[in-house]
Amino acid sequence: MEIEATPLSPQQQAYNGGGSEQRAGASAKPLYRNPVVVVNFLLMAVGTVSGPLLFRAYFLHGGSRKWLTCLLQTAAWPLLLPPLCVSFFSRRRRQREESATEAAPLSLMSGRLLAATVAIGLVIGVIDFLYAYGLAYLPVSTSSILVSTQLAFTAVFALVVMRHRFTAFSVNAVVLLVVGAAMLGLNGGGDRPAGVSRAQYYAGFAMTLGSAAMYGLVLPLMELSQAQHAARAGAPVTYTLVLEIQMVIGITATAFSAVGMLVNREFHEIPDEARRFDLGEAGYYFMLVSSATAFQCYFIGTIGAIFYGSALLAGVIMTLLISVTEVFAILFFHEPFNGTKGVALAISIWGFISYFYGEIQTNKQQSNMSTDKEHLD
Repeated sequence: MEIEATPLSPQQQAYNGGGSEQRAGASAKPLYRNPVVVVNFLLMAVGTVSGPLLFRAYFLHGGSRKWLTCLLQTAAWPLLLPPLCVSFFSRRRRQREESATEAAPLSLMSGRLLAATVAIGLVIGVIDFLYAYGLAYLPVSTSSILVSTQLAFTAVFALVVMRHRFTAFSVNAVVLLVVGAAMLGLNGGGDRPAGVSRAQYYAGFAMTLGSAAMYGLVLPLMELSQAQHAARAGAPVTYTLVLEIQMVIGITATAFSAVGMLVNREFHEIPDEARRFDLGEAGYYFMLVSSATAFQCYFIGTIGAIFYGSALLAGVIMTLLISVTEVFAILFFHEPFNGTKGVALAISIWGFISYFYGEIQTNKQQSNMSTDKEHLD
């Protein structure tokens, strides 16, 4: 059974078909056998699980700077500079070998792609603030259920924006993962934490839900921007280009957050907050650096999942990892774990397996069709 909206547009065909040798090579074998894909999934897992836990620990131990936590989600973008520099020098060396007159471009991004990426970066900045605000007033379990709804938004927007075809396996995975995450969140005790007013609780609730909805739109838009670049420029969408996109998003979102910190004078409050922090000044700054690194891992892994898979695949993995986050929240924050949470975790893992089983079956069908076509030729 297949649920399909309309045929792929020429832009999508150029992106998914053969516009990129690297992408085509990635799709020639199952995703789980591609080492680069595995690395991206691991980065995504590290960021998705550790990021919210570090932020919640920051607020529980005396932190209160929402714009600071917003900035930390993208502030580690300089970590992308070393691989991008290596790629540039390698590209320049190859260019010199092929042509002595033409110099290798400093960036692979076109003007339109740069403008679209900057716009997405500003939206990411808004999403980061909404998420940070919500996590300041919500328990991890409640925040998790709200964040998990981004998968539903991603599925809808991926169908509308990118016209992705849904198989029975992917629909089953989406339903199971949302149900599993919902069980975890609803059972996790969404009561207001001590010291949080009712108004603050519902404001955090609304902002977290809003961030999930906006992020559900951003993932397909990132995929669409790459597809349009491949169609218009006639150039391959390489992983280097994907890293450049992530760096521009990081710079833009960080600048957005920095303006918010300047307006609210949060830069001046950091030293005082560090001295009052429950874990000491060293623990305070270590937590800030660790949080920034974790979220950068998350963003790199996410954009890699979109590049090698799809926006929907990124959403499925994120929803699965919410269950893992719940387990670590129980270990570190001593949240209760009962049979309902165990069943919810099992349902989420079932949904994850369902999606990848569907991927394996799809790859087998494509391989058989390719073999049959070769025999006919």
